[in-house]
Amino acid sequence: MSIIAEDSAVIAKTRELCAQIASDPLFLGLQESVERFLSDDSARLQYQSVHERGEELHQKQHAGIQLGAAEIREFEAAREALIENEIAREFLSAREQLEKLQKEIGKYVGMTLELGRCPTAGELAEASGGGGCCGGGGGGCCSH
Repeated sequence: MSIIAEDSAVIAKTRELCAQIASDPLFLGLQESVERFLSDDSARLQYQSVHERGEELHQKQHAGIQLGAAEIREFEAAREALIENEIAREFLSAREQLEKLQKEIGKYVGMTLELGRCPTAGELAEASGGGGCCGGGGGGCCSH
């Protein structure tokens, strides 16, 4: 049997983890914030506008074009207005927390695959700090 077969113990535990995440009250609250944002056309359009303008300014900078003070002020004012929008603010916070959760779970799984065992708290902390070889792009120096 394959380790990734539908009836393998690994996949069963993965489903168990997914079920735990999906039923967690904090996760449900984050998901609710995302859904509320997605159903609010005004907040979505405001976010999209700020995001697109930020991308434009980034491209200009990347191309070596000096940004004008007025366009920087306009962007910052639009970004501040976005942050003042409760629905958008909650969405941004939820998105950040969900990304952190995904990264943390990925770090655990990735290090387990590299180490051949569950990582210790110290190893996880070291990887979070960018140091060490596991999870820090060290090229497999943790192989055994």
